[in-house]
Amino acid sequence: MTKHLTIDHVGHRGDGVALTDGGNVYVPYTLGGEAVEIEPLAGHGDRARLLRIETASPDRIAPFCTHFGACGGCAIQHWRPEAYRAWKRQIVIDTLAQARIDCAVDELIDAHGAGRRRITLHARSDDGKLRVGFSAPNSHAIVPIDACPVLDPALHGAIDAARELAEALKPANKPLDIQVTATCNGLDVDVRGSGQLPAALVATLSRIAEAHRLARLTRHGELVLMRAPPMIEIGASRLVLPPGSFLQATVAGEETLAARVAAHCGKARHIADLFCGVGPFALRLAARARIAAFDSDAAAVAALQKATAVPGLKPIKAEIRDLFRRPLMAQELRDLDAAVFDPPRKGAEAQSKQLAASRIPVVVAVSCNTATFARDARILIDGGYNLETVTPVDQFRHSPHIELVAKFSRRR
Repeated sequence: MTKHLTIDHVGHRGDGVALTDGGNVYVPYTLGGEAVEIEPLAGHGDRARLLRIETASPDRIAPFCTHFGACGGCAIQHWRPEAYRAWKRQIVIDTLAQARIDCAVDELIDAHGAGRRRITLHARSDDGKLRVGFSAPNSHAIVPIDACPVLDPALHGAIDAARELAEALKPANKPLDIQVTATCNGLDVDVRGSGQLPAALVATLSRIAEAHRLARLTRHGELVLMRAPPMIEIGASRLVLPPGSFLQATVAGEETLAARVAAHCGKARHIADLFCGVGPFALRLAARARIAAFDSDAAAVAALQKATAVPGLKPIKAEIRDLFRRPLMAQELRDLDAAVFDPPRKGAEAQSKQLAASRIPVVVAVSCNTATFARDARILIDGGYNLETVTPVDQFRHSPHIELVAKFSRRR
């Protein structure tokens, strides 16, 4: 049964929100003020499928990708850029307000740059037909794609290589996740989900990797073929990327975040880099300060340690440590001038409590989740810090995802 609704505004997930007597109804690909015809989605409660736009918003524009609306990778390509940017900044403002945090929020920084340098493609076989692409919205169904306009040109050939690898693994009849990262030496590919493979099939994968001139092919992190070590540049350093390792989505995003972090750390001479990963902050900050870096990912820490042998860098002490279970205690933080933390989406609640109990003059937070950032920020504020500035960074253009950088200063 179809319904006719008027969209009130765009929600934090990128869906249009219609206010009804029965509660909010969420309609993807709609904008505030639009009159629409929708169909409720069975089993999805408050979500609906857009059937027709009866009255379009003056801010509506034509999407640039033929897969938009079918592929779940982008939520917003249909909104005028100025309105989209204001909405994304407002998400940060609203989330902080809900946590009773009063702080000026800077204008959104566009850090899309050349595009996304890493993707995870999914491969599934249904009725003998192989599909390689991205997931449909709110579904495990795969939307096959042959091109993606939001990718960095350095990922050219990634989809073709993934499709051929998936075709070779088709007899295993298992769902695959194929992560591809653009590096200085070519594409780095890690295939997951295949299970153990016979030697003959591993040899086939090696031939495919060679044919596509992949820098490296791994399966669940285990090496299949390496033509050249997949290297990335961070500041003055170069390091070999561990298989499947986390990186910021765009080069411009990493550089923008790192520049804000360095500016907030100011003249600090001894800095902790918490949840350091492969060192996108540590290796840059070490140009002028001693660094104590910590992360639970042993491979990332090892890569960082190997990348520190660069003339002119101050000492970097990188250690393996699970900061969720064993956060650095306030006593361990006593000799630091500044601390930077960049946790996964679930935030850094345990570590924030110890930072709040410390006397570190400056704490810089980097976050990809406004809700957990607000929680951690409240802990720091209640512990005696002032939240001086928050800067939203948009490296996931066309999606509701936001990065942000914030500076906290200890109240005297």
